[in-house]
Amino acid sequence: MSAIEELTAELAKLPGIGRKTATRLTYHLLKQPTAVVTRLARTIETVVERVRACTVCGNLGEADPCAICTDERRDGGLICVVEEASDIGAIERSGEFRGRYHVLGGRLSPLDGVGPDDLRIAALQARLGDGTAVREVILATNPSMEGEVTATYLRGVLEAPGVRVTRIALGLPMGGELEYADGVTIARALAARREMGVG
Repeated sequence: MSAIEELTAELAKLPGIGRKTATRLTYHLLKQPTAVVTRLARTIETVVERVRACTVCGNLGEADPCAICTDERRDGGLICVVEEASDIGAIERSGEFRGRYHVLGGRLSPLDGVGPDDLRIAALQARLGDGTAVREVILATNPSMEGEVTATYLRGVLEAPGVRVTRIALGLPMGGELEYADGVTIARALAARREMGVG
């Protein structure tokens, strides 16, 4: 395999990048000055070396615990559960949420072999503890079939005295991703969150 084919194959593994786009990106990079491409490669290496998951919430950042977990101004009694760390940025852009987060690291998907033990559910249950510190858990999984299944499963296992479990309202399109939603839509979905019933 040539170097061009190898780079194209690696770029095609990125989400949302097909073979055609990967080929275009490869040839675009080859036209750039060496310094530009070298800087990009170094930046990628730096991100891989410095960024890690927060041991408390699972967010990605350079500090552990992350800046959100250590921010005293945030409401520790309110936890918003998201599928991926990228969803946190989308919610933060809405400017409406002042609590803390918990990143599951995916969503339940039996067809893909992703079960409850593959997600950070036990860590979430541990954060709830006896229910004295956390008042509410907002389930902000994506409005897809897998996201709904994940939210329903979580509602069933997040039984803690004094903890209210809510789901963000559907102002987000079914099958959409939080990462790509605008701030107003996310703000409305958070404001109109609803209680999740068991059963």
